Amino acid sequence: MIESTLEHGTLNATTHTVSDTADANSQYERRFQGTQTLYGMAAFDVFAAAHVYVIGVGGVGSWAAEALARTAVGNITLIDLDVLVASNVNRQLPALDSTFGQSKIAALGARLQEINPKLNLHLVDDFLTAENVATLLPSRSEAKAAAAERKPIVILDCVDDMSAKLAIALHCRFNKLKLVCAGGAGGKIDPSQIAVSDLKDSYQDPLLARLRNKLRHEKGINSALKDKFGIRCVYSTEPPRIDKSCQAGGLQCGGYGSAVAVTSVVAMIMVSEALQMLSKQAGV
Repeated sequence: MIESTLEHGTLNATTHTVSDTADANSQYERRFQGTQTLYGMAAFDVFAAAHVYVIGVGGVGSWAAEALARTAVGNITLIDLDVLVASNVNRQLPALDSTFGQSKIAALGARLQEINPKLNLHLVDDFLTAENVATLLPSRSEAKAAAAERKPIVILDCVDDMSAKLAIALHCRFNKLKLVCAGGAGGKIDPSQIAVSDLKDSYQDPLLARLRNKLRHEKGINSALKDKFGIRCVYSTEPPRIDKSCQAGGLQCGGYGSAVAVTSVVAMIMVSEALQMLSKQAGV
């Protein structure tokens, strides 16, 4: 059975008959044989049991979700309230003439289930806020129990709203959740300048600088400059090409341009980091 849970919506399910089971399993193995060969069966089993939350499915999050599905990650939660419009076409995976006006998570979710029919997909039709973060993301006890069952959890922060970004960072730190955070992609054209580091060491990224400042000065976290935050960040070190009338920072790139060659690569590196975290949590 394939389940797609839409928060605040309906449950869609497709049931396979017993006679279809052998063929379905054989096809599943063929789909992901390359992943099994590359990572090994132990890691593949961990990916199939793991749960990755993708918060924001725009220019970065949509590509990240696709990569997770194509790596046979078995449980994916997509969190976003936005709909697809023409201005999304230059960087967002599900944005097509045929999908304009559709929910981003619904359009993307349908695609992910075609990629991996065994995917347990959870669609949360909402924006993450400081008020609802504790209900949308796992608690420390839930994450600990999942890890004990070799069902590790990773959170991907693919949003550019600062209040949401701060809420995610605080929740993940308090609950000891593994987090990979995207920096800003607007105004960047060179994917070869994308870097990975702890939030403490990020640079040339106004969005992450604001997050770091808020954690240190408003929340009193890691006020000693030498301390790391324990937040893995993927960002571009390229100085942004910014229209003088616009402000720097952000993933949505409104007003100063974006390149799918950058947003998609940020996503792929985030997924690579997440897969390493999943493997490490499960001890493989």
